[in-house]
Amino acid sequence: MTQHILLIEDEVNIAKFVELELQHENFQVTVSHDGREGADLALNQDFDLMLIDVMLPNLNGLEICRRVRKKKNTPIILITARDAIIDRVSGLEAGADDYVVKPFAIEELLARIRAVFRRVEPTLESKKSDLTVKGLVVEQKAHQVFYKGKEVELTKTEYDMLVYLMENFNMVLSRDAILEKVWGYDVEVETNVVDVYIRHLRKKLPPEIAATIETVRGVGYVMR
Repeated sequence: MTQHILLIEDEVNIAKFVELELQHENFQVTVSHDGREGADLALNQDFDLMLIDVMLPNLNGLEICRRVRKKKNTPIILITARDAIIDRVSGLEAGADDYVVKPFAIEELLARIRAVFRRVEPTLESKKSDLTVKGLVVEQKAHQVFYKGKEVELTKTEYDMLVYLMENFNMVLSRDAILEKVWGYDVEVETNVVDVYIRHLRKKLPPEIAATIETVRGVGYVMR
């Protein structure tokens, strides 16, 4: 899924340059050149990360950061021309996750963005709970599957398919829905790849669990 970044930067040339570089890296970017407008976007829309210049017209970046932190945990990287220790400390205490000083190399900014996302991902992963269906347990934090204490070894695709079925227990899932969820895109597959992987999954699961994955003719599959 494309990650959405909010960029609040009043220097138009810098904002455009950063926007183009981020888009080249396959990020979705929303840009604001004004502090108040940027704060409104930050507080009322959902973003995966925010890049906020400190010196902005109408409302400075530190205040935007403080306001966001009262409502959200969205990662924030501050951008500023001021590199004194006190400025860095002020930014971090306002709630920023990182701090980039102008002028910066775009490679450094991209590296810091990726580093922040790496720190956030384990937190999101840790919120996942275990799934249990008729004695089959999926430990989502560890990406492991167990049945009666014995591990069931699956490939990543088989695992993702099993999780999707378990999350939608008793719900009929179309082949297209499974394809889009597990493979990440929605196309017609002449080789019936979904059917092939369902067969693989059934073979690897204990017979009593495999039997819970039922074929709904002309539609798809359901676990019940």
